[in-house]
Amino acid sequence: MNDFIRRISAFSTGLLLATTISNAQIKTLDQFENKDGWTFTKSDGVNLNLSVEKGATGNAIRFDYDFTNGTSYGGIQKLFPIDLPENYEFSSYLKADSPANNLEIKFLDRTGDNVWWVRFPNYDFPKEWKKIRIKKRHIRFAWGPTSDRNLKRIDRIEFTVSSFVGGKGTLWVKDLQFEPLPPELSSYPRPTVTASSAVSQHEPSLIVDDSRAMFWQSTNGTDQSVLFDFNVRREFGGLQICWQKDHYAKSFEVQLSEDGRNWQKVYSVWSNRADVSFIRLPEAEARYLKLNLKESNGDTAFGIEDVKFLNLTNSETRNDFLIYCAKNSPVGDYPRYFSEEASFWTVNGVSGDTQKALIDEDGMVEVDPTRFSVEPMVKLGGRLYNWSNVKAVQSMGPAGESNRFEFVPTVTWRCGDLKFMTEVMSAGKANVNSVLGIRYSFENLSAQPMDFEFYLLIRPFQVNPYYQFLNSPGGAGKIQAINEADSWKVIVDDKVILSQKKFDAFGAGTFDEANVVDLLRTGSMPPRPTATDEGGMVHGVMKYSMRLDPRQHTSFFVLVPFHDKESVERELAAGTLLDGLEKASESWNAKVNHIQFNLPRSADRIVNTYKANLAYILVDRVNAGFQPGSRSYARSWIRDGALISSALLKSGIVREVRDFIDWYAPYQFDNGKVPCVVDWRGPDPVPENDSCGELIFLIREYFNFTHDTAFLRSKNKYVLKAVAYLESLIAQRSTDAYKNGDATARACYGLVPMSISHEGYSAKPMHSYWDDFFTLKGLKDAAEIERVLGETEQYQRISKIRDTFRTNLYYSLRLAMKNKNINYLPGCVELGDFDVTSTTIALSPCNELNNLPKPQIYNTFDRYY
Repeated sequence: MNDFIRRISAFSTGLLLATTISNAQIKTLDQFENKDGWTFTKSDGVNLNLSVEKGATGNAIRFDYDFTNGTSYGGIQKLFPIDLPENYEFSSYLKADSPANNLEIKFLDRTGDNVWWVRFPNYDFPKEWKKIRIKKRHIRFAWGPTSDRNLKRIDRIEFTVSSFVGGKGTLWVKDLQFEPLPPELSSYPRPTVTASSAVSQHEPSLIVDDSRAMFWQSTNGTDQSVLFDFNVRREFGGLQICWQKDHYAKSFEVQLSEDGRNWQKVYSVWSNRADVSFIRLPEAEARYLKLNLKESNGDTAFGIEDVKFLNLTNSETRNDFLIYCAKNSPVGDYPRYFSEEASFWTVNGVSGDTQKALIDEDGMVEVDPTRFSVEPMVKLGGRLYNWSNVKAVQSMGPAGESNRFEFVPTVTWRCGDLKFMTEVMSAGKANVNSVLGIRYSFENLSAQPMDFEFYLLIRPFQVNPYYQFLNSPGGAGKIQAINEADSWKVIVDDKVILSQKKFDAFGAGTFDEANVVDLLRTGSMPPRPTATDEGGMVHGVMKYSMRLDPRQHTSFFVLVPFHDKESVERELAAGTLLDGLEKASESWNAKVNHIQFNLPRSADRIVNTYKANLAYILVDRVNAGFQPGSRSYARSWIRDGALISSALLKSGIVREVRDFIDWYAPYQFDNGKVPCVVDWRGPDPVPENDSCGELIFLIREYFNFTHDTAFLRSKNKYVLKAVAYLESLIAQRSTDAYKNGDATARACYGLVPMSISHEGYSAKPMHSYWDDFFTLKGLKDAAEIERVLGETEQYQRISKIRDTFRTNLYYSLRLAMKNKNINYLPGCVELGDFDVTSTTIALSPCNELNNLPKPQIYNTFDRYY
């Protein structure tokens, strides 16, 4: 009774508020009859243009952008002061002729420092006019120094495109509107359910009784309907339909209506084989919902035990939806991370290749970024084994049986008396004929013959988890088409999977048809050799019927070409490919085993860890660019590249460092600015003021190990341009306004300007001492480079800049510490923050720091300098 009263109360309150607010006038913020008030916001090197064009009805603003010089952003911004109600919606019409870059709609406060946004990464821009609705719940805090992240008032609205694939494009925007909305209800009244027919004591109302014990059943098995009246217009994210066992609908439709008379079909399923159907309907809103049931599996009747309506948050993204599906399915049916467990992985590939594979702790292998994975399952003694019911052991080599260094990521399972291993290795020439090899090995540990089934599931899931979101989100991948080409070959979109051992069966299907793991658990396979789905939710299964004699061991490879499919198939047929994969570990050994350690055998794990990390640096390398990662951090920062290069040089790995310098240095801008990062789109113009010093340090570091004066002279032009740019930065803080300003301004005197090069300052740029330490290091190294090259005049000039900057830097440190009453080096002038990534506490060996407050301290870099 209490639940009933609560629901009626919520319904009545919502209805009253809806009636009140529906009478509020929708406010048109801009009809775009002209471009008055709109201003550009952009990064360096971006070309933007704004104009007005006639649209189908009225005018529209036309926004042209050009990112062809690199990774960038550009947008338009206008003042719209609005005090926000409890709930609201912004809307506008948008169309575009644009590649799939990121669309960002931002809301800024009065200061402009605090930003909230709605971000559509890798956005598929509509080619025809589409209404974009942004409700309060869609808006997230992006960055800013505020401690109150609740958006209560906005002063500016911004439409921005940021580079995902780069290039250039055009957006048209019209009719920007704002509308107050009734508060979102935390609950809705139970819907009224009717059906076209019902068996006695199995009424349609039982569908929403929150129990699967009782169910609705129709009187026949064709052309039935179930109608849900929500009694109020409501929002929801989709459906979970729990069918009566063996009475599911093989084909059905979902329709929505505002008035119960005019219906819109929003979802169709034509070949369902599951007892539970998950239907994703993001941002659905309606008064009525109808299920049109076409054909029953049971022939004589349809049956539904329960229908749940997903919350909006359950389907906001494909990852949200799959998390919901995993939570409402047997554990192990989906990858571990969809059960919201942390999932760990490692990378494999060929040094310099643009494509890399991942293997996770459970043996699932992602063959290519953002695409699909190959996941093993074993059925033995009637039991299906997957990550949820085995103990997996991870090693770099066969089960860690040897202290010898191996670079073969391996996952080992025990399935009863069956030992099963998944190993990954890559071979071939980078970006030409490189190939991923997955070796599956089986050993019968018992004294009896063993029969079992081995399955390889090809599904649109990444190994990279959904919570890795930078650049391109992990989690859900995409397969639009899959096809069995032969008993050893499967075509997945534009990729191919080759099996050394012929599989005994293959089946393909779509997400709507069945939970493929449930099929395997019950002894079934997907029914067809091919499947397609524009939504990208296709799956396939390769089945192997296996038999092992007592103590017998066997293995076979599954191969996925990274680039040239035809050459890999030829090499496989000729018998030359597998030998290269078998020797992949030996090639890595040759790359890192030249380093000798005089340590006891007990230290082998430490030594092997060191060697493995050298190999990982080279695996993550793309062309000549060093990268800190293969997915979210698949970009080449000069900061990371310089320090990685130093580690490689100390380890006797030289050629790759030279290649990195030769590749990165020419991206320097004409004014001498060094880009903080370069990727496939080109240089990133975002200012990070440590970059110039890092490039100079890298060039000198290479010379320190090679003594290659010809190299040093060839790179001196980049050094001198970087010094000139540093001079221009220092000049910005060497004015009387800083010299004679307040205590904070004086502490900034003679430094380089604020930036976000330190991750802790992404909310708002700060005067980061990290920038200044690398500036000082760069000036010191630049002066030394000029001395080595005999450039006396340049040496003397740069030495003076160095000495003046050092004096001002140490003065700044002393004053910042005094201002904040601290006895440690701050991370930046403004905050007085302690950050061990930039600074550390110790006794100072530097004479210049002797006057600092006790205890005497220094920055890690000073000892290194």
